[in-house]
Amino acid sequence: MDDHRAKIVHRRILYLVPLAFLIVFFFHPLLAILRVSLFPEGQLALEALGELVTRPYYAGTVWFTTWQAALSTLLTLLLGLPGAYLFGRFRFPGKQLLKALTTIPFVMPTVVVGAAFRALLGPHGRLNTLLQALLGLDAPPIQMERTIWLILLAHVFYNYTVVIRIVGGYWANLSRHTEEAAAVLGANRRQAFWHVTLPALAPALLAAALLIFLFTFTSFGVILILGGPGFSTLETEIYRQAVVFLKFPVAAALSVLQIAFTYLIMLAYTHFQRRIAVPLRFQSQRQTLRRPSTGRERLLVALNVAFMLVLLVTPLLALVERSFAGAGGRFTLDYYAELPINRRGSVLHVPPLQVVGNSVRYALGTMVLATALGTLSAWQLTSPSPRVARRPQGGSRWTRWLDSLVMLPLGVSAVTLGFGYIVALGRLRTSPFLIPLAHTLIAFPFVVRSILPVLRGIHPNLREAAAMLGASPDRVWLEIDLPIVGRALLVGAVFSFTISMGEFGATSFIARPGGSSTTLPIAINRFLGQPGALNFGQAVALSTILMCVCAVGFLFIERFRYGEIGEF
Repeated sequence: MDDHRAKIVHRRILYLVPLAFLIVFFFHPLLAILRVSLFPEGQLALEALGELVTRPYYAGTVWFTTWQAALSTLLTLLLGLPGAYLFGRFRFPGKQLLKALTTIPFVMPTVVVGAAFRALLGPHGRLNTLLQALLGLDAPPIQMERTIWLILLAHVFYNYTVVIRIVGGYWANLSRHTEEAAAVLGANRRQAFWHVTLPALAPALLAAALLIFLFTFTSFGVILILGGPGFSTLETEIYRQAVVFLKFPVAAALSVLQIAFTYLIMLAYTHFQRRIAVPLRFQSQRQTLRRPSTGRERLLVALNVAFMLVLLVTPLLALVERSFAGAGGRFTLDYYAELPINRRGSVLHVPPLQVVGNSVRYALGTMVLATALGTLSAWQLTSPSPRVARRPQGGSRWTRWLDSLVMLPLGVSAVTLGFGYIVALGRLRTSPFLIPLAHTLIAFPFVVRSILPVLRGIHPNLREAAAMLGASPDRVWLEIDLPIVGRALLVGAVFSFTISMGEFGATSFIARPGGSSTTLPIAINRFLGQPGALNFGQAVALSTILMCVCAVGFLFIERFRYGEIGEF
């Protein structure tokens, strides 16, 4: 009996580990931000919040953050809807490969995207140099650097796949019978789309719009690198007030404002989702998808595929090409050869190749921690009690509450979390362990969502049969659950590794200038901010390395996950 009680206590302690991690590295920093905002000197003081209200600059920052996110969302939906139609209604050769290619930009770090667009559309970018040579111009004809248009284009580049995956996947399962009924009643294609298909797609469109708006509302790297100091959002302003001006109360007030905005957006989403959701008839994709049969449909497929490749692949190819282009356009490996060398000879700078090693070490640590915490959390969410091995498929109120709790880090921007670490974890700021801990907080919800659907899909009879044969709960986990969930576990581990390699927002707050805390995204951003062809060449070389790591990681995820099972 004592041994049984010891096992129960041990299991309950394991259950508390993810919760304790969230309390220390998520709730504690957020509460510290609230304390600095409202009680900067230990007493209630509303000066920082008042400054946000009285100074027009901050009102302009909030307004720009909101309208650029709204415009980015609208443009992404408009440009992505034809692609969603393509994936939702047709089957054609290479469709799965194209779907994977459209998703690669979404997992690219922001610094890589910034470098890619500068390599393609910058004053010395590939497109400008090509047009100058063809037209005999002395000045670059495309002047998009440090403009809102480049920011909007980068946001569309990033979030295009959200429309493809959410709206296209939903569209693929919509029954064609309602459209056919509208045609029988005399509606043409345009009328059937506006009055039948579009209202049916409304839940998916709203979900996609919400995600895109949140991603662009909290955009940091794109605004910082492509927009520069002339454009300021809540994210970049939090960074500047905390890191550049050291005005922690103002940065904290901005963080509180951003969290409030995000929460209100989520409330609005749930409200409108309840109002517009209607019962629909779904069909298997085998019935709804068909091959393009007419010349018009084939042309539509070809134009869509060409548009996707130009929008999503061209900037990345320009990045790779620029990393091998020397003076006069000749092929060279000089930028890669410079990576092991510290030309500055300063302790505050490290050889770029050493930075790659730093990122890999942090990513491996993040992978281990995030996988362990994610597995424990997913096990909790599928187990009603440590006393029993049987796990219901529904879920109690406790598991639903815990599920929401685990997902909270995804609703707070990495910049806000990084600022919270400065405020709340001052003693750990010089520790090399803080960066992988921050990355773990961002990554482990993704591990949970990778594992949880597979765990919930395990038939309870398998566990019951093992328990009846005398297997303990631990043995049931090792011999029943683990072999089934192994592939999902591998997917979650690679997901966390990839996220850590490209994380920029939180790391920009807690990374020290030089030494072992410099990561690939931080080094790329520093090189992009310095003049000279060598600095830009090393930036694009490092970006190419990081892009390849993220792309290989994502393709690995697509290859080994259970079909479409998984929530990311």
